[in-house]
Amino acid sequence: MLESFIKIGWRNLFRNKGYSAINIGGLAMGISVAILIGLWINDELSFNKNHDNYKYIARVMQNTAHEGITGTGMYMPVPLAAELAKSFENDFEHVVISSFPADHTISFGNIHFTETGNYMHADAPRMFTFQMQLGTASGLNELNSIFLSESTAKRIFGDGDPINKLLTIDGKTEVKVTGVYKDMPRKSEFYNIDFVAPWEQFVASNDWVNRVKDTWDQSVVQVFVQLAPNSEADIVSQKIKNTIYDRESDQYKVFQRSLFLHPMSKWHLYEEFTNGINTGGRIQFVWLFGIICIFILMLACINFMNLSTARSERRAKEVGIRKAVGSIRRQLITQFFSESLLVAGLGFILSIGLVFLVLPQFNQVADKQIDIPWESVYFWSSCIGFTLFTGVVAGSYPALYLSSFQPVKVLKGTFRASRAASIPRKVLVVLQFTVSIALMIGTTTVYLQIQHTKNRPLGYDNDGLIYFDMKTNEIHGHFESVRNKLISSGAIVEMTESQSPVTRSGPNIVGWTWKGKDPAFMEQFSADWISPEYGKTIGWELIAGRDFSRENVSDQKGIVINESAVKYIGLKDPIGEVIISDEGARTFTILGVVKDLVVGSPYLPSTPTIYFPLTWTGNAVTLRLNPERNTQESLKTIQTAFNEFAPTSPFEYKFVNEQYAIKFNNEVRIGDLSTAFSLLSVIISCLGLLGMASFMVEQRTKELGIRKVLGASATNLWQLLSKEFVVLVLIACFIAFPVSSYFMDSWLQRYTYRTELSVWMFAAVGLGALLMTLSIVSTQTIKAVLGAPVKSLRSE
Repeated sequence: MLESFIKIGWRNLFRNKGYSAINIGGLAMGISVAILIGLWINDELSFNKNHDNYKYIARVMQNTAHEGITGTGMYMPVPLAAELAKSFENDFEHVVISSFPADHTISFGNIHFTETGNYMHADAPRMFTFQMQLGTASGLNELNSIFLSESTAKRIFGDGDPINKLLTIDGKTEVKVTGVYKDMPRKSEFYNIDFVAPWEQFVASNDWVNRVKDTWDQSVVQVFVQLAPNSEADIVSQKIKNTIYDRESDQYKVFQRSLFLHPMSKWHLYEEFTNGINTGGRIQFVWLFGIICIFILMLACINFMNLSTARSERRAKEVGIRKAVGSIRRQLITQFFSESLLVAGLGFILSIGLVFLVLPQFNQVADKQIDIPWESVYFWSSCIGFTLFTGVVAGSYPALYLSSFQPVKVLKGTFRASRAASIPRKVLVVLQFTVSIALMIGTTTVYLQIQHTKNRPLGYDNDGLIYFDMKTNEIHGHFESVRNKLISSGAIVEMTESQSPVTRSGPNIVGWTWKGKDPAFMEQFSADWISPEYGKTIGWELIAGRDFSRENVSDQKGIVINESAVKYIGLKDPIGEVIISDEGARTFTILGVVKDLVVGSPYLPSTPTIYFPLTWTGNAVTLRLNPERNTQESLKTIQTAFNEFAPTSPFEYKFVNEQYAIKFNNEVRIGDLSTAFSLLSVIISCLGLLGMASFMVEQRTKELGIRKVLGASATNLWQLLSKEFVVLVLIACFIAFPVSSYFMDSWLQRYTYRTELSVWMFAAVGLGALLMTLSIVSTQTIKAVLGAPVKSLRSE
């Protein structure tokens, strides 16, 4: 019996090649999208699971209250780690203090490399289950030791044995390689870490760490913990909640700092906090793409249903004869289900080929390294189960509808599908276009939001700006010599040194007062320390007062503030006013006011910022290239000068405008993926529309011939055939517009600096859907209306 069903299914596929291609092609695209999204979701959900202690690892975080708003951060005071290990030893297996990842110069003899590293407590390799390739996990117990990732060891030593080899970090600390660990996978928090060195070494080689190692008032490190097997994160969070608050200075207690544990399982997908409450994060995109996956697969199933039921009259005689010779309805239902499963199976086979072809491009857009898990039983069982489910859903309505025909009416020739029979098809077409239009509006909104933010005034000119991180103090010691040499060579216009790059916000500072300040007001500024050439180099815009000047010695006690800071402190004429540290040890005079610079997230408003004179070695050097000179020639000149004065530091520059563009990467990737999926939904909908239009024209061939004989023009006939589909698309627009408006407006509320939903955008999307519909329907109707009526009448 099953063999007979399959043979009949094959014959029907080859007898109706056009409709079969539309059905199989539509399902193949739908299943391909489902597989790609499934692989992407699985990748997102499996982040950090390479760590054996995944379920027990957490990051210590803190909430701070300021002006009625609660902020959440991961920066911690240095003594916290030791205090947690001592006071809550029964709750933790390990407590690990760590620096934040940073680039460092690693030297092996006269060869220098720039590598990203972390300084961590010696327990880190055991806590994060480093897979040691050479050495042991206890190797960081030595003060001047270092662990290298496998790829980093290969890069530095080639095929040689790295163990016990000596390296130099940042030209000042000599260390011995005591271990090599397997590279962390891309789905790990630490995948980009090239080396790990002991925390004690970081303290010994950095004076500023020594200055804050015993203070609870400054948060500069991160702390990780591994919970004991009998401990729960929520309960332990309550225990450690006031650890900082109870030990910090009284003046900082106003921030009401409270600690909590953020489990590793939530680091990647639940990274966003609003007013101290976890509000999700990338998990929203997991849900979004999951919903898109369901919708696109639903569109493909709708195509199958519509085309199967639309051709019901052609299958009616077959059903009648089968029932007349003894087939029961259950057998007919089984036959039609077998046909839909056959189509779904062929679509699945084709979809695997499509996924294989597009996966490299998908990885590039999504910034992933996803492979098809050919050997995974879970993958194949999921795909087969998914295909069976799709086949059953797609074939359910046709099977139930076609098997219900009465054989007497069919064989007498009196069977005609009623008007009511077309209503489900129309509803499904409306549903198809509602989904497609809503997705088009969503992707358009994402694009407009990105463009709106990209066009936001930066407050400085980032074209022609380059910067590099200073890992040694060689350039700082020869700053004037390097600057004068490069300016005289014509390679640059200006050069400056700063604590933070222009694309990154500086640290927050508190403890300042000024004229008219409310004693109860606890202020918080963002700060940066800059050399006098900073403003001229980046091209910021002064709106009051003057800039720093190297000729004025008194400027060492001067500051420049931004517009937001002026509003924040509430001074109408801030020039010449002073701000004083709470302890009264430092007093600074306001020299000038500049327009707000976009240095942090481009989606957030600018923060009140104070620019102080830099009196120590900065972390970044910024240069403005000479626009009248070839960029490559200028870069070669700069490299020669830097190699002369800083021979131990690799010259690795970054363009500021490119670094600024990176801030949009996440939104751009999500937008690109959404656009691709939206286009696929439109294509699938168009395939269904093409099949429906083709069948409608075929069904009304005789009617068209008669109308032409009676004098109907080609335009009249085109309007007649197109009107029905235009009405359906208009209904879809009226449904999709308010629904998509509601959801996209909610999405935009995430951004402080955001675009507005425009009537013109909805009109453009609706017009595009109408034009697309008309163009597809026209390809079928024009053939019919331009044909000779005698042929259409003779065909009857």
